[in-house]
Amino acid sequence: MSGGTRLLIVGPPGAGKGTQAARISHAYGIPTISTGDIFRANIKNGTELGLKVKAIVDAGDYVPDELTNALVTDRLNEADAAGGFLLDGYPRTTDQVRYLDELLASHGHALDVVIRLVADQDEIVERLRRRALEQGRMDDSEEAIRHRQEVYTRETEPLIAMFRDRGLLLEVDGLGAIDDVAARIAAGLAGRGLQPRAA
Repeated sequence: MSGGTRLLIVGPPGAGKGTQAARISHAYGIPTISTGDIFRANIKNGTELGLKVKAIVDAGDYVPDELTNALVTDRLNEADAAGGFLLDGYPRTTDQVRYLDELLASHGHALDVVIRLVADQDEIVERLRRRALEQGRMDDSEEAIRHRQEVYTRETEPLIAMFRDRGLLLEVDGLGAIDDVAARIAAGLAGRGLQPRAA
């Protein structure tokens, strides 16, 4: 891991995190590292870690911190992450935050900014309900959507507090046109001294 931009993006399900992550990744020339993608790739490739993850996921359990940390460490040690990265979906627990801190510190680095997409819950629920209807996913009820929002809030609140205390948090309004949200993120990062790579 050399110099570069090290970011984390968080936001409730339906806030457009994946869309914005792809744009940030492209603008700053850094890979998006999503734990979901890492899990799927390892399972697909039948790696030793992947087999362990598959057994846990198949049983309907959460992947424990130790295993998640090992997979993320592996990924961060790949060549494309040497010049920075954008984490999505990790860290999810305060223990994972501490682990990431130590991992980055061992290379003389730290997170630069934590981008938090903020969105009104009722608006997100409405957006997700429309998407479910358009895609014919009748099982995605308002109740199920609200439950996922509540779980997200409960799990991430302690992490948000940690990042806010450290002065790392950049809160961005996640509602509106994709380009408008992207512009808000870019302006916020520029305000922290982080410029996209030259086109």
